[in-house]
Amino acid sequence: MTKKQINAVLREHPRLSRRQILAASAGAMLLPTFSQAKENPMTPKAFVYTEVAISVPFDQAPWAEINEAIRQQPGFLSKTWLSGHANESLGGFYAFDSIENARRFVTGHFPSEARGFGVAHNTRVFDAEATAVASQDMASVYYGGPSVAPGAFVYTELQLSVPFADAPWQARNQALKMLPGLQNKVWLSGLQTQTLGGFDAFESLDHAVDFAVNGFPETAAELGCAFYTRIFDAALTATASQAMNSPYYGGNAG
Repeated sequence: MTKKQINAVLREHPRLSRRQILAASAGAMLLPTFSQAKENPMTPKAFVYTEVAISVPFDQAPWAEINEAIRQQPGFLSKTWLSGHANESLGGFYAFDSIENARRFVTGHFPSEARGFGVAHNTRVFDAEATAVASQDMASVYYGGPSVAPGAFVYTELQLSVPFADAPWQARNQALKMLPGLQNKVWLSGLQTQTLGGFDAFESLDHAVDFAVNGFPETAAELGCAFYTRIFDAALTATASQAMNSPYYGGNAG
């Protein structure tokens, strides 16, 4: 698929129903625009996504002990805990002050943490600076967007390599701003891989499931590429995330 074709697909999706379009037009689903957002003085330079191949109810996870160890990691700014919807996996979405410190975390501390559970794991590092403007336009809480406790998170990643500067994020954002239940979005650009993805906060699990199960796969199909989606119950992890300065629950991005 050519760059022109990729741009066309990303501009067109998500495909919204007439009901969704009317709701958005009435202002019920619109997110703040870039001009309304305020700059956060502690801006992340890298994001990290992790997920451990384990199934455990979150209230039984040793999150307080894990939090204490993570706070000691160089460059750590914040963590939002993740509990997998339907499978109870454990994971996190982190902000770091540099790509170097994010690399150290995923190659050093985190593997030892997963090793303690005796299970495999996934980690991803993303260049936060590359996507900062696009994320700010989507009211990201990391760039001054309003902090409203979400009901769910959706992580997405396309098996596609596109320099973020070439991605038509402005048009894509306009479509996403009409997506029912979407509160804010962090755009993700894979370090070294330049994969396109996002970490999206939704007001409810129902809205998150609809997007991850019905909406996003259409975009991937049009692009002709494989993809990865995960849904997380944000309510279950609110207390643990607040303890880690998560900006989704009234904390600061730094």
